[in-house]
Amino acid sequence: MNAPARLDSTPRLEDFPYRLADNVRFADLDPNQHVNNAVYATYFETGRVTLMKDRSYGLMPSGVTWIMVRLDMHFRAELRWPGTIEMGLGVVKFGRTSVTFDQVVFSEGVCVASARSVSVLLDEATRKPAALTEDILRNFQPWLRRGVDAA
Repeated sequence: MNAPARLDSTPRLEDFPYRLADNVRFADLDPNQHVNNAVYATYFETGRVTLMKDRSYGLMPSGVTWIMVRLDMHFRAELRWPGTIEMGLGVVKFGRTSVTFDQVVFSEGVCVASARSVSVLLDEATRKPAALTEDILRNFQPWLRRGVDAA
């Protein structure tokens, strides 16, 4: 069995199977002329939402949706404009109603931020957590973070 990934270890982009590129926007900057800390939550959201709400992946069947319930961020280096970023995401744990992800933001080969996030599957009618189905669990398998046992 593989040991769980340490949040303080330096992530490697190749360990994150879902990847997405984006641009750093001028509007992302704060008065210190680097990307504001709050903007990273948006970068991480973009990675999660782009994966989970794409119906072709089968991660969000009709009648359910995902809500984020936790986001722990680690800021590792300054990020400036102009520039591009590559976001990575990998599943690290399944709960009864939840999925835990490790997420990263890289720029020019450097990890500038990492996060652990937890999303809960929500029944749209009752607004209560819904159990993960066998289909959803199977459809998440391509997105398991390398080196982590998500069972």
